[in-house]
Amino acid sequence: MTTQTNTNDDLLVCKQIVKSYNGPLVLDRVDFSVKRGEVHALVGENGAGKSTIIKVITGATNRNSGDMMFDGQVIPLNHSRNNAQDLGIGVIFQELSLIPGMTVAQNIFLTKEPFFPGTRFINHRLMNRNAQELIDRYQFPLKATDVIDKLSIAQRQLVEILKAMSMNAKLMIMDEPTSSLTKTEVAMLFEIIRKLKSDGISVLYISHRMEEIYALADRVTVLRDGKLVAVLEKEQISPAEIIRLMIGHKLEENALSHKLEPKDGEVVLEVKDLTSVGKFEKVSFKLHEGEILGLGGLVGSGRTEVVRAIYGIDPIDEGSITYLGKPYKPSVLRSIKSGIGFIPEERRLQGILATLSITHNIGITNLDRLAPKFVLNLKKEGEFSREGIKLVNVKPPVPEQLVGNLSGGNQQKVVLAKWLIRNLKLVIIDEPTVGIDIGAKDEIYTHIKNLASQGVSILLVSSDLPELTRLSDRIIVLRKGRVFTEFKDCVVTSEKILRAASGILEEA
Repeated sequence: MTTQTNTNDDLLVCKQIVKSYNGPLVLDRVDFSVKRGEVHALVGENGAGKSTIIKVITGATNRNSGDMMFDGQVIPLNHSRNNAQDLGIGVIFQELSLIPGMTVAQNIFLTKEPFFPGTRFINHRLMNRNAQELIDRYQFPLKATDVIDKLSIAQRQLVEILKAMSMNAKLMIMDEPTSSLTKTEVAMLFEIIRKLKSDGISVLYISHRMEEIYALADRVTVLRDGKLVAVLEKEQISPAEIIRLMIGHKLEENALSHKLEPKDGEVVLEVKDLTSVGKFEKVSFKLHEGEILGLGGLVGSGRTEVVRAIYGIDPIDEGSITYLGKPYKPSVLRSIKSGIGFIPEERRLQGILATLSITHNIGITNLDRLAPKFVLNLKKEGEFSREGIKLVNVKPPVPEQLVGNLSGGNQQKVVLAKWLIRNLKLVIIDEPTVGIDIGAKDEIYTHIKNLASQGVSILLVSSDLPELTRLSDRIIVLRKGRVFTEFKDCVVTSEKILRAASGILEEA
């Protein structure tokens, strides 16, 4: 393990940080520092601890133990968001926090508006002038009076940066800032980061994209399983070395690799040149009966967007879909009636109704069978619920239990159950085990494998690389909205997939 020493150049210093959420350690005695005026990249696989340490630094959550200093000031254990802002710590999350309907200036100075002396009336002219001065200082393509709704994603990110700069930020944290940006917008963001650096502002950059880290970072900290693995200096940074450190060698090789054996049965789904402008382009593949086809790729590669379009949630601009040998125009209703199930990435937002019982959650997906004449068959709904609970071993096995009160693993089982009681031909599964403990993961893996053994075709999206290699018969890797490579008839490892997703593997 690499340790870090404190110097006068350090703006942020974290020593032996420990964080636990009433269970296993999420951060295990992590040392971490950011120097003044540097771009410091933080990398690691999903679950490595990146998001948690950012939450600790920004006061979104409190550490259990360990010491933190920022600009020479000791940060207490009860550190808060307001305290972080007062210190000069700004953050731009993937999900931007701007308020629609308001102008750039109004968003920048929200809760900090200038008032006319002796009144509570906002001085809009002064606020707009101050905002425009800030915009002009960094030469951003914005106007203080622009309405947020009319700005591109890249421009909205600039407003987030300006919000932080209006509070005299000394450290700017950027979490996957390029995931929704075009190539031109990425180049503009890079110039802004370099401008911030030249002004002495430190940037903590979190990204899965190795080429960005190689281009920007002065140093890289690698986390794995909640622990510090290494700190790389500028001359040590290379995509291949970062990936090697991220993957590690803690597992035996046979646990990290998997022999892919594609199925050659009937083609259930064929996608040709599928395109959704700004999301993915010219995506083509075939899915066979009883096959588990894995979709790999980094954040922003277009995996989720592709499967949502196939199911009919999002529109398609170009390309064609063939399902069971016939042309298919997707819609959610048509997909349900055609025997296609969809288990979404955002379980709590899109997969369950937390305030309803297990029975009603399973029933809602099956209303076409429970209420064909618009009168709900309560007896049959109860039968469906008991069947689903038994199929996936939901605990507790109580049909009246509110789904929001179940554990994450059992919530995911309910999402599975409502589809398993249907006669499915194809299931799309997006991140099947995110936030789920190991025991529940194994059960869900068993259910997925059983579905495939029964002839159900499965399109699987997962950021968990061991999960992707373990479950898939074939793997397609997407990169920047396009199919980059395909793994089949070979032994695949997590490292091979990550290298392909990072664009540094020429062929499978």
